[in-house]
Parts: sequence; C-alpha cells; structure tokens
Amino acid sequence: MGLLLDSFWRAAAYCLHPRVIALSILPLLLMVVLALGLGYFLWTPALDWVASMLEASTLLNRLWDWLQSTGMGRLKTVVAPLVLVFAITPLIVILSLLAVALLMTPALVSLVAERRFPQLQRKKGGSLLVSLFWSLGSTLMALAALIVTVPLWLVPPLILVLPPLIWGWLTYRVICFDALADHASKEERREVLRRHRGWLLGMGLLCGYLGAAPSLLWASSALFAVAFVILAPLAIWIYTLVFAFSSLWFTHYCLYALEQLRRETGGEIVDIQANNPDSPAARSPAAGLPLTPPGLPDESKALGLPPA
Repeated sequence: MGLLLDSFWRAAAYCLHPRVIALSILPLLLMVVLALGLGYFLWTPALDWVASMLEASTLLNRLWDWLQSTGMGRLKTVVAPLVLVFAITPLIVILSLLAVALLMTPALVSLVAERRFPQLQRKKGGSLLVSLFWSLGSTLMALAALIVTVPLWLVPPLILVLPPLIWGWLTYRVICFDALADHASKEERREVLRRHRGWLLGMGLLCGYLGAAPSLLWASSALFAVAFVILAPLAIWIYTLVFAFSSLWFTHYCLYALEQLRRETGGEIVDIQANNPDSPAARSPAAGLPLTPPGLPDESKALGLPPA
C-alpha cells in the first residue's frame, strides 16, 4: 500500500511538469483532428441512421406517444444523440489510451527513469514492434468484451460497472507492458507482474473509473449530446490527462518494483545510497520502502513540491 500511494502522488505531481504538459499536446491534437474530421463527415449521417432505427421500433413509438401525452415529447429529440454518444464514447476512450501509450508513455518512462532511477539498467525486454502488437491484441480483446457485454448494459447497475472494468483491464495490460518494456527483461517483467498483479490490476480498474466518470457525466447530458462535435475536444483532453496520469502512476510503481526485484535477486543495480550515507532519502513508515530513490534528494524540489 505504501508503494501504491507513493506512486500515486508522484504521478499527480509529474502531471504538472512542463515536459509532461508539452508531451500531452501531440496525442491531444491527433485525437481532436480525428474526432472533428469524423464528426464533420459522419455525425449527421450516423445520427439520421440511429433516428431511423428508433423510429422503426413499434415499442419505442408507443413510448414516444406516451411521453407526448404526458407533456415530455421533447425528450424524443435527444434520444438519438444520446444513443450515438454512448456508442462512440468507448471508442474515444480506447483510441485516447492507445494514443497516449504510443506517443507519450515511452517519453514518460524516460522522464521518470532519468529523475528517479538513473542507475536502473535497460535490458530492452520489449521492442516497439512487440509493444504495438501487445497493445493491438489487448485492444481487440477489450473491444470484443465491450461488444459481448452490450446487452448487459440495459441492466441499470451494469452499465456503470462493465465498461470501466474493461477500460481498466485494458489500461493495466497496455501501460504495464510499456512501463517495463525498456528496462526489464522478459523474465523480470513476468516476475514483477506476478508479484504485483493484484495491486496493478486494482490501479488499472481505478484508472478505468477515472476515465469513465466524465463519460457518465456528459453522456447523461442532453446538451453534450446535441453539441457533441463541438465539446468532443474537451472530452478528449480530459481522457488524455487521465491516461497520462495512469501512465506515470504505473511507471513509478513498476520501475520501483523492478529495482527492488533486482536488489533481492542480486541484480546489477548499484546501491548508491550505501556510497552516500548523507543522502536524505525518505522512507515510508507504512511499508518501510524508500519513497525517494537513493542519490536523488532534489526530485521534489525540481517539481516545486515539499520533500516527501
């Protein structure tokens, strides 16, 4: 738990770093251009198609007539946009995650490694090509799970549970691999994931709910449904920040876990704290683990934060 909380606050602090903010611009611009382009060409045809499908339903027509008799007939005009928003939101979430994983995570891993783990040997256990196939395979499995569970979304509590669970699992799969790809060997990556699978999966699920919270807010708003094409950039920006935070959280956790693994197994990590007894590295009272890596006492100052 100490390592979990320590990684959490460090990830939040790094989100304010100018380099992280600058890195978030590229996936944000890419996703905004893609969303606005597809929205410009496909939003109206897709909306008309959904409206025609709803009009063809006898059961829904009876519901419209009942709403009209009760004075709530205007609700009919926002149903089609809401259906379309609910259908598109999972795709935006997944694409935002992949954009962050491909365009930001390698640079974020390098940033964390440079500041906290400069002595951590890079064993290159996962190449860019392997990472790409891993991400695509995990995404296909997540999409299949979303499609299979769509009928269950009609049960009111499950629509608040299933999509975030699937997004959280995908976050765990993709970002854990990328966080360890450059530094860990294949065997080390497997061992870290084996030892910390429960905590890492819990982190992924929490990140999934962080990403789902804004989705539920604006998907339940008629205004957002009507102005979806205009407000989509705001949604994508929030998703980008959520997944950038998730990437930093997993990176801080996984690299520290990797360092501890190598120390336990006699790896090639040099304990520079032993050579520098004056190092003021802080320790977690809960877990007994160092919160500031040896030899880097000025990390919090560099981020404008009080010492850990």
